[in-house]
Amino acid sequence: MKRVKYAFASILFLFTAVTFAQETMTKEKEPGHYNQSKFKQLYEEFSTPNTYRSASGAPGPDYYQQQADYVMDIRLDDKNAKLFGEETITYTNNSPDDLEYLWVQLDQNVRAKDSKAALKNGSGISLGDSPEKFVGNFMTEPFDGGFNIDYVKDDSGKALPYTINFTMMRVDLPTPLKSGDKYAFKIKWNYNIPDHTINRARSGYEYFAEDGNRAYVIAQFFPRMAVYNDVEGWQNHQFWGNGEFALPFGDYEVNITVPADHILDGTGVLQNRKEVYSKEMMARYEKAKKSYDKPVIIVSQAEAEAAEKGFSDKAKTWKLKAENVRDFGFATSRKFIWDMQAVKLGNRDVMAVSMYPKEGNPLWEEYSTKAVAHTLKSYSSHTFDYPYPKAISVHAKRQGMEYPMICWNYGRPNKDGSYSDRTKYGMISVIIHEVGHNFFPMIVNSDERQWGWMDEGLDTFMQYMAEQEFGEAYPEAIAPNAKYPSRRGDPAKIVPYMSGDQSTIAPIMSNPENVFQLGPNAYGKPATALNILRETVMGRELFDHAFKTYSHRWKFKHPTPEDFFRTMEDASAVDLDWYWRGWFYTTDYVDMAVKDIKKYYVSDQPNKKMKAYLAERGIPESNLPPMVYLEEYDDAGMVSPELKNNLPSETSKTLKEFMMDNMTAAERAAIKEPKYFYEVTYNSPGGLPMPLIVEYTYADGSVKNVTYPPEIWRKNSKEVSMVISSTSELKGIQIDPKMETADIDTTNNSWPKKEQESDFDKMKEGIKGE
Repeated sequence: MKRVKYAFASILFLFTAVTFAQETMTKEKEPGHYNQSKFKQLYEEFSTPNTYRSASGAPGPDYYQQQADYVMDIRLDDKNAKLFGEETITYTNNSPDDLEYLWVQLDQNVRAKDSKAALKNGSGISLGDSPEKFVGNFMTEPFDGGFNIDYVKDDSGKALPYTINFTMMRVDLPTPLKSGDKYAFKIKWNYNIPDHTINRARSGYEYFAEDGNRAYVIAQFFPRMAVYNDVEGWQNHQFWGNGEFALPFGDYEVNITVPADHILDGTGVLQNRKEVYSKEMMARYEKAKKSYDKPVIIVSQAEAEAAEKGFSDKAKTWKLKAENVRDFGFATSRKFIWDMQAVKLGNRDVMAVSMYPKEGNPLWEEYSTKAVAHTLKSYSSHTFDYPYPKAISVHAKRQGMEYPMICWNYGRPNKDGSYSDRTKYGMISVIIHEVGHNFFPMIVNSDERQWGWMDEGLDTFMQYMAEQEFGEAYPEAIAPNAKYPSRRGDPAKIVPYMSGDQSTIAPIMSNPENVFQLGPNAYGKPATALNILRETVMGRELFDHAFKTYSHRWKFKHPTPEDFFRTMEDASAVDLDWYWRGWFYTTDYVDMAVKDIKKYYVSDQPNKKMKAYLAERGIPESNLPPMVYLEEYDDAGMVSPELKNNLPSETSKTLKEFMMDNMTAAERAAIKEPKYFYEVTYNSPGGLPMPLIVEYTYADGSVKNVTYPPEIWRKNSKEVSMVISSTSELKGIQIDPKMETADIDTTNNSWPKKEQESDFDKMKEGIKGE
């Protein structure tokens, strides 16, 4: 008896091993069938961990970052739209390296008259241009922008040699700046301020012909230190227009002189409020500091309209101080209405602020500060409490741009004050997005010049969550029983991009200057990837803890993509290399399908597969001990759409004689005897591995939802088969029933295959509806 058992065990072991090999490996003639590369660890792509950045994704014991402190005097010439400035930069070298020179960013040079930025892309005859664009392209001289550098001097007033290369300036030091030392130097400059409504400049003014005023939103207005770190050395990649900014943290003291009738706010804390505020403004400000439920008007629309007529020849200086910020921006105009509201975050009060001309009302007075306050609460709950004293939203035509504590946003009603839902939601969304940038990258300070998705993608993901929460917090702002209509983040919204022409799609891990479609690549796809990671792959609890861990580890520091990827795994114990590889390093897309289904019945006779196995090895069937087999029905069991109604309906034979002879009555009663067996084959034409979410529907009306982990594709990335047993006949299969995975083709997601309505049928239905 023992000999028979051992023989059987040997046969069974060998059979199982061969079956495993057959399922997981094929000949080299079928490339990609046995393909572990999608689940291979990211050792080749990642840098080797070191003492600066650890393998866990946290800053290492020797992590360092430089500091750049600024003292500036700025003067705005409103009549000529020109800006003048002098600055003293104190640069602290916290690196272990001695520095022979310093690199300073001159981003306004992208708009110099001889800038090559306008020539970086090829062009051809377009289908048509607006008159404004046609005139700008062919009938006007290029704008004379760019920095005019008056001098670069050391702290004692001695001239320093410098070299300007497009948007970068190298300042040569008399002696190397030693590790741990500081160096102070001065720069004086001026430039012509561009009209930001032309060619979508990130900074500039809008001119209002009806009253002759300008509203200024000013940034990238001063020579700014480049980043020096352990990853890039000097990050002196030129600014061509898309790759945004990489900047060190520092402290700022900025004095800004503007016409006396202007209203101004910007990065930092106002130091001379009583000098620049009227008594009425001061009283309203004190009230706003205690108003947590609604904004308080600091400057009313009537007051702003009166100021529009003034054009004072006198000047006023606004003094602002900011600590531990990476940049500085401000907005100024005599047209601004101004309101504020306090927001409680932990044990601190933060001011939510809006500035807008009358052209923004009534929309801005109703929703801007409300959106600012909501954003601060939402983002803080998912990351860390907002650490700065205020967040400002400034109205600007066709704008969406962010700086520490201040941002400019679009959303203009019609002249009669009416506005569409599209305008309303667009305004709320852009405010959420731009205020949200305070967290990424103003505080979690990633390198935007190199990795646009690290600020735009993470922020768009956070924006999606904040938008959905806005709809819950302010149901009166949206349609009854509706969700907030987010533009990006929902898996279905990225399908058109991911299913598009692969020749015009780049991996997320691409420099923003080198992608065809920056919006989907840097905003939409990474936001969707993170949303799916949170909702479907990791679950909210694990994801939220890991994301908070990343946010806390790298606030006020300079993270890389690897720091993010490693931290998310380190804090969750979820191996995500396959996910980062598929979503971020490739252009693979999600497309999972029901390829085939077969029906089986229980038998005590060797099935076709066993007989073929025994015959190949010359083993007599008589050598087999009693076994249970699943035998496939005849060819009619190979269910195709054409044969879907011919699936055999006989139930399987009883299993008692094979399995239950040695069980007690109680044990037998506890077991549900399966009567139906199916082998379902799923495939993945898109190549991007994802959890396989399946809904099974049975004849008795029951529904079973199963989520197979993504590892199901690890040994065969092309297809996988699953055996389904049930007490009721299987009637339907649906992959991804809730559309959670951004599957680009849902026509192959079901069995029986659902009939697709033709375009002609859709047209007929439309005619009937009319």
